[in-house]
Amino acid sequence: MPTEGEDPRSVRVEYEPVSVKDVLVEMKDTSELLIDLAYSAVLHRSDAIAEEVLRLEERMDVLELRARMSVMMAARNPDDTEMLAPVLGVVGGAEKISDAAGDVAKVVLEDMGLPEAMRAALPEAFEPLERATIASNADVVGQTLGELDLESETGVRVIGIRRGEEWLLNPGPENELVAGDVTLIRGPEHAIGDVYERLSGEAYQPILDPEPAIDDLDRAVDSIVHMKNLSELAVDLAYGSVLFDDTALAEEVRNLEVEVDALQSRFEAWTLGAAADADDPVALRGLIRLGIATETISDAALEISEGVLRDIDVHPVVELAVRESDEVLSRIQVTPGSDLVGVDLQEGVPTDGPGTTVIAIRRPEVGWVLLGHADETIAAEDVLIAKGTRTATDSVRSLAAAE
Repeated sequence: MPTEGEDPRSVRVEYEPVSVKDVLVEMKDTSELLIDLAYSAVLHRSDAIAEEVLRLEERMDVLELRARMSVMMAARNPDDTEMLAPVLGVVGGAEKISDAAGDVAKVVLEDMGLPEAMRAALPEAFEPLERATIASNADVVGQTLGELDLESETGVRVIGIRRGEEWLLNPGPENELVAGDVTLIRGPEHAIGDVYERLSGEAYQPILDPEPAIDDLDRAVDSIVHMKNLSELAVDLAYGSVLFDDTALAEEVRNLEVEVDALQSRFEAWTLGAAADADDPVALRGLIRLGIATETISDAALEISEGVLRDIDVHPVVELAVRESDEVLSRIQVTPGSDLVGVDLQEGVPTDGPGTTVIAIRRPEVGWVLLGHADETIAAEDVLIAKGTRTATDSVRSLAAAE
């Protein structure tokens, strides 16, 4: 790791005999966490969270170099080279996501300025995420996450831990909390404050609603929040398309990228319109930076899935990554007259065995519907993006087809 004051890009990174599969999985987890952290930094105007983004960005730089080294070592013949080319696309896409997240964090660190309307809209865009440092006298010190069982009791989960310069992403029940650990916690708004205070020993400062903004600015902010949500979905689908060699998912990534491009164009027009009425147009500079970074994320998602779109066979190293998890992402077309038509998603999709969660719908004539707490009913011709076990997904696919 770099010493204090040292440029992290100048630190020598040597080849280590690590699994390409393991590096890819870590890059995937890191890039997804980076997006969440970056926008949380904007929401809270938090220099501390923004600094965590830059630390993770440095980690991603090292992962990218090691992944490229490992890919070169794995290529033994022309066939290997062809199948590993898409893996380099994944590596390059993940690095672009990391850079874009760093640009978002710098909006906060460089105090570029953001309209209050941006902070008003972001809480609706994702579940709250906080950074809490474990206090030395906290009752959680020395306990494992399994013993604490925070998620069952409060709905709040620990999604990352930084101990010094070492990161643990997606910690499991066996991982123990130590005084000084920097934890990243996510959960419902009504519970996250109490958990934050329990871990850190500090008072929780909730986000206050800002004053209303001008019309064009409201539209620009709504547009960028929608771009953020679509770009995050595109990243999720892009990784899924590679891991499961699924052309249908890759096509949806392309659809999402086209929609984000269209939103970006409208966002620019509305931001320019808002500048005419703003007391301080320079304060919109941060908003423009957010728009550029968010659109870059959707472009990176398309780069990740490019090998699948070009019908290049997946390398065995990617298949190994798939076998570690039974959970899959799927694109399911709902046929008119099928048993899924009219199903209320809040009541859940009927499946055999463990359930499947529908995370998004692409609806003809409407576009994308991103599901969180939305109350939606499945309609004929809907394209569902679902996440669940292979068995449950096969069951949903059968229900979606008319008899």
